[in-house]
Amino acid sequence: MQSGFEKASTNKIVRGANISKGSLFHYFRSKKDLYLYLIEYSLEVVEQIYEQIDIQERDLFKRIEKLGLKKLQIQRKFPHVFDFLTSIVQEESEEVKNEIRQKVQFIFEEGFKRIYEEIDYSKFRQGIDVQKAIDILTWTMYGFAERAIHQLDTFEDVGEQYSKEWEGYSKILKQSFYHCDEEI
Repeated sequence: MQSGFEKASTNKIVRGANISKGSLFHYFRSKKDLYLYLIEYSLEVVEQIYEQIDIQERDLFKRIEKLGLKKLQIQRKFPHVFDFLTSIVQEESEEVKNEIRQKVQFIFEEGFKRIYEEIDYSKFRQGIDVQKAIDILTWTMYGFAERAIHQLDTFEDVGEQYSKEWEGYSKILKQSFYHCDEEI
């Protein structure tokens, strides 16, 4: 269903899954039900990333780095899920657009809350507006992810180069926001 909801053909789906159309509609009342099920399943995979957050790691940058490595492992394990999630963000069908937006927005908002939970904010330099620093970090992560997504044909291609590249950006941000005596 990477071609979008409207263009997704149940005939192609049943051929690809090697099942009958009756079997498909035995489990799903409609194409929309199937589509929403796939979204729920995909968001459960994303939830696996958030479950990997180490609350004991109170250094924001170390936490994000560790989480990024876990995310990379999960993306490699479920590349088609992340390809699908990338495609649904672009979904234009009015029949599913609002439901997608609500589900995706909720899971990402909850995930970001957990990322920033129990962080040691005393590591930030005096005079730094911590909330603005977090906004800059968040925007940088989003921008980095967006660029990576547009460079990939599929998440099967995701590799260590993204982790190494992120480390460079993270180091610059850490030097900008943390006390000089913090380990960089």
